[in-house]
Amino acid sequence: MGFDYVSVEEAIGRGGLRMVVVGGVPSPWGEAAKGIFHIKGIEWAAVRLAYDSEALKGWTGQRSGPIAIFEDEKPRTSWSDILLLAERLAPEPSLLPADEADRVLVCGIAQELCGEGGLGWSRRLQMIDAGLNGTGGFIEPVAKYLAKKYGYRPGAGEEAGKRVVAILSMLVARLKAQREAGSPYIVGNALTAADVYCATFAGMFRPLPEDVCAMDRHMRRAFATLDDETEAALDPILFEHRDMMYAKHLELPLSL
Repeated sequence: MGFDYVSVEEAIGRGGLRMVVVGGVPSPWGEAAKGIFHIKGIEWAAVRLAYDSEALKGWTGQRSGPIAIFEDEKPRTSWSDILLLAERLAPEPSLLPADEADRVLVCGIAQELCGEGGLGWSRRLQMIDAGLNGTGGFIEPVAKYLAKKYGYRPGAGEEAGKRVVAILSMLVARLKAQREAGSPYIVGNALTAADVYCATFAGMFRPLPEDVCAMDRHMRRAFATLDDETEAALDPILFEHRDMMYAKHLELPLSL
């Protein structure tokens, strides 16, 4: 569902679910949260992330997104807390399997994509490294800002690249095995949160077309920066899965 942004002050004064998101950029963490709310039919108010907003910091305790706040409850800032909040607000359709083994698998895959040191984190280090070395990636001011936030140091780009390739290879192997078993989904035979995260994080490597994802040209260029090893790990099945997800479960065009 599309949305209009409200001010921090307006968001503080209203009830229901509000979420702080990065405007103009398809941040995979934010797009995953939006996708989860869309699948579950949860209405929410969007607050544009403003790094210099003291009101935002006072309300949420930080200036990073996505940050989900329901009524007067504590802010949810992690992928898992936002997912569990959505599961509570709208139990059906559930994005976590009832089978405990499958549930653990879904959460483990999600952590590998969303968590510290995971796919998104490591991909950002790749783009920071490229930006600081003049080989693409983030433009220099953005690269320098993010370098401090993500603990960049010399050599981090190479290490991050190995993590990126390893996680992409895991996803490709799972999707191929699932396809052979007759399922288009990552775990079992039904949609789970792992599918949502896989689809949204694929945009960090090949952004959706401009007509459905109108984003800043510098960020599009950064997301399209690939070294040979990463390019080789991007099996077409990753983007076939993404396209299936947007055709059947997620919303286009993106509202940024």
